[in-house]
Amino acid sequence: MDPPPPPSAESTTSTTTTTGTSVTLPRLAVLTPSKSHAFQPPSKRIHTAADLSHFLSSLAYRDIGLFLLQLNRALCPRKPDPQQQQQQTQADTPSSNPHRLPPPQARARQFPLDAPRSDPPAVVSLRNLLSKLEAFIDEAPPEQGPRRFGNPAFRKWHALLEERVDGLLKEHIPAEVFEAWGGEELVISEVRPYFVGGFGSKERLDYGTGHELSFFAFLGCLWKLGAFGDGSDKGDGEVERSLVLGVFEPYLKVIRRLILTYTLEPAGSHGVWGLDDHSFLPYIFGSAQLTRPISGNEPMPLEGSVPGAPKPADILKPDTVARLRTANMYFSAIGFINDVKTGPFWEHSPVLFDVSGIRDGWGKINKGMIKMFNAEVLSKFPVVQHFPFGSLFSWDRDPGAATSAAGLATAAQTAGSGVAAGSAGTAAPWAQATQMPGAVPGVPPGPGIPYSRVPWANNAPTPRGGGGTGLPGAGSVPVPRGGVPNTGPPPPTAFPRGQPGTASNQFAVTKAPWAKD
Repeated sequence: MDPPPPPSAESTTSTTTTTGTSVTLPRLAVLTPSKSHAFQPPSKRIHTAADLSHFLSSLAYRDIGLFLLQLNRALCPRKPDPQQQQQQTQADTPSSNPHRLPPPQARARQFPLDAPRSDPPAVVSLRNLLSKLEAFIDEAPPEQGPRRFGNPAFRKWHALLEERVDGLLKEHIPAEVFEAWGGEELVISEVRPYFVGGFGSKERLDYGTGHELSFFAFLGCLWKLGAFGDGSDKGDGEVERSLVLGVFEPYLKVIRRLILTYTLEPAGSHGVWGLDDHSFLPYIFGSAQLTRPISGNEPMPLEGSVPGAPKPADILKPDTVARLRTANMYFSAIGFINDVKTGPFWEHSPVLFDVSGIRDGWGKINKGMIKMFNAEVLSKFPVVQHFPFGSLFSWDRDPGAATSAAGLATAAQTAGSGVAAGSAGTAAPWAQATQMPGAVPGVPPGPGIPYSRVPWANNAPTPRGGGGTGLPGAGSVPVPRGGVPNTGPPPPTAFPRGQPGTASNQFAVTKAPWAKD
């Protein structure tokens, strides 16, 4: 197990003590304002597998991990205040509480999507910005007529975005950010590519996890520049929750409308072998909303659920999903899948079906999702090859990156086929918090959910997808779901590989019978 990276100029570390144990809670630092800061318009740097290896040891990779962990923990339910709970228990009598229900003070504090919030002005302003982008759809209605791929009208919508983006950012990024950092043009030159990159490709008419990552980095840029405050940690994560629930979830709503309006294709999707055709982060944040409660100074729980949480298998119940999608990001993402896909859930979303069988709570799911995100998004060449690097998400090497043989082996395993063993790399900033053994005896630890419950797993002892890819294997004792027929083609047991450093080396290449070599 690799030690956590040491704090540097780009990260802060809050050390607290709980149950006698020192806990390190890293955070993405807010930079000291400076009008002499050397802004650098982000540019493409990942061209080969060797470049991917460098990315996995870069400051940008570390900062993405820090920011993700920080937002993830903010959504975790909080334990009730011990003093208030004791006072309420003493005052609670059978006559005042005849059904002996836990008083509000004794219940865990949760953070659903539909709860009243008081968001900071910067969050409200960004939400208004997203509303304006959604309104662009009325100016670029979809072209009529059947078509196999995305609707070309999306190019007009994207052209409106690119034409107006500078004015929108000037209007909706807090003015004090521009004043502190030397003017509007400098700041916008760096954050613009991440913002525009968060809304799909006008050339390919698609949207995927790489675009989602770009918008996430846009929020990270604004965090570093102090748009949401000085970044001081009080242990409550209020600002971080506002970012996720008040900006990122509205962003996902805009994206889902764009997908439905312009029938955008999945970008670089694994098809049914991936987690989701378009998004990943709502499954991380949504599972965090349902984990075991923590106190202000505890780390993220690695197992357990908040009392009263829905069961993971409830994603298979359409009525339950419809009820919970307005309150939880995980169920909201499942609801969108139900909107756009038909047929048995295990057939079109087998990975999520696998996850629904986990019995150790939403904390275990959250831990696995983070590891899978590292393996299937950050460590995959086709996904991150378009990610640009500037001064805020830097291409420079992280001085705390793993350089030991053990660290390199971990990086190679985590990156899957994207990084050759022995190449430079670093374990993710969250690697220590997400180490978990394989669920199958004899299977080495690896990212993601390491087993499968899909019906074809009954007679498929060979793991599919390869070790350490983040995709579930099929070598566990299956838990078949009653009433689901054991039909459909079995999953492949081996994947062809292509030229190293190319997309064909990352994803399975399935050729139709009439395809030519």
